[in-house]
Order: sequence, then structure tokens, then C-alpha cells
Amino acid sequence: MSSIQVADQTFIAAPPERVAELLSSRARWRRWFSDLALEVREDRGPAGFRWGVSGQLVGTMEVWLEPVMDGTIAHYFLHCEPVGVSPSDLANLDLAGMNRKRRVDGKVMSFQLKRELEAGRAAGVAPD
Repeated sequence: MSSIQVADQTFIAAPPERVAELLSSRARWRRWFSDLALEVREDRGPAGFRWGVSGQLVGTMEVWLEPVMDGTIAHYFLHCEPVGVSPSDLANLDLAGMNRKRRVDGKVMSFQLKRELEAGRAAGVAPD
């Protein structure tokens, strides 16, 4: 089991293809995860992305895009270890705080996509 382990999901009222299009921007990755280097391991098109993670953490990240009704559930997964920390020193880290930060980073990403893709759409109205 990874020390940093996040699983979260957000509904976005837009088709997976539109979510994937915005999600594919490397510039956005740098804004959302500025201390991490992401390397695409698998571009799954409208199903999302899988990345290798390096930088402050080492491990894997995935955003799986699941079509649901008239939109998409963006599932965010992060499984990583802090870099430069021995297994015996892990107990001295604020792992709960580190996990919380990464969960918030994922929500920032998801809500930015949601705001952009749902802009101008009235609640309860199907996406364009």
C-alpha cells in the first residue's frame, strides 16, 4: 500500500471527449500539480489518462473518465511515495496532511474542468 493514496470522483455535465480534451493539456498539469512531473503512460482518449509521477512524489496517477447519463464521472487516483524518505522515517511525516493536500489538488483540477465545461449551462439542462 502507498503512503499517499487518494481516490476521488466528480460529476461533470459534459461528454467524456470534451473532458479528455481539456485534461490533455500539459500546461494544465503543471498548474494543478506544480511540484510533480507527469509522464503519460497511457492516453486512453475519452476514457482518460494514466501517468507516471516523479518530483516530490514517485508513483502513479490516473484520471478515468466514465460516461454516465448526460455527463462524465472523473475518477481521480493517486498512489505515491514521498521522495528521499526512508521507510523508517515515514512515521515522522504528516501523511494525513500530505494525503489531504493531494486530495485537494485533485478537487481543484476536477472543479476547474467542471466550471469551464459547465459554464453558461443552467442547472438541470443537458450539456450541449
